[in-house]
Amino acid sequence: MSTLSAASVETPAAAQEVEKKPLKPCCACPETKKVRDACIIEKGEEKCTELIEAHKDCMRQLGFKI
Repeated sequence: MSTLSAASVETPAAAQEVEKKPLKPCCACPETKKVRDACIIEKGEEKCTELIEAHKDCMRQLGFKI
């Protein structure tokens, strides 16, 4: 049972280390990014301004300066 206890103690520490890593712009807002990219490919940038702005808003909410 001591093996389980040791694993349980290490897991939260590992999770905290992952949380401390800064979020990269390429990985932020995957939901809005995917929809935006698909729209741009299919319809062109001019017809996707709402989706582009939604992605920018999401990025701003995460602290990125867009």
